[in-house]
Amino acid sequence: MTTPLHILVTGSSRGIGAAIVTALAGHRVVGHATTAADAIIAADLADPQAATALWRDAIGRLDGRIDVLVNNAGVFEAAPIGDGDAAWEATWERTLRVNLRAAADLSRLAVLHFQERGGGGRIVNVASRAGLRGDSPDHWHYAASKGAMIAMTKTIARAYARDGIYAFSVCPGFTVTGMVEEYLASRGGVAALGDLPIGRPASVEEVAETVRWLAVEAPPSATGSSIDVNGASYVR
Repeated sequence: MTTPLHILVTGSSRGIGAAIVTALAGHRVVGHATTAADAIIAADLADPQAATALWRDAIGRLDGRIDVLVNNAGVFEAAPIGDGDAAWEATWERTLRVNLRAAADLSRLAVLHFQERGGGGRIVNVASRAGLRGDSPDHWHYAASKGAMIAMTKTIARAYARDGIYAFSVCPGFTVTGMVEEYLASRGGVAALGDLPIGRPASVEEVAETVRWLAVEAPPSATGSSIDVNGASYVR
């Protein structure tokens, strides 16, 4: 077996993030959430200083070395255009801070760390189908944050491939945890969720396996790519 990688995964306490940690079994993984737990660092990424503190804490727990950064943390909160100015601004600010700026801050620190240490490294950003096709009328900000994350990932890939630093994004569509069949039944069947050619939403395990492959196995020539995990509900 190859030497275990040292990996930081944000937003790892539940859903896709928890599945990513499970998929990365055999590697040394430090997770992140808003509440601390075993192998999980607490940080509120809405705080502009939190990403730097999280990185430093993770470096300490991983003996001074991180090989892979997975930016999975995110928020999905409605911002109807009829909201008052203050509410609209606050939701946009929080969403961009958590979904984009924190990921950018961590990616910057990762690139600097990879360059200083030598040997390269990988960044995997969990974006969204929304970043490619847009989202609901109440989620301009969410789509904007994920579209910017995809563009940022491509920029990192182009700028630092010469240093052995590779960057990828994953774009899930509608994803559910637990038993998909039970969830679909509770929502009135697959037809109620829109166009899903494979007949069901993606599972968190499918998204996590895609992240694992990019973090561990994907060839360098794949750097800059965005992989869709949406059951052909959006193709490009």
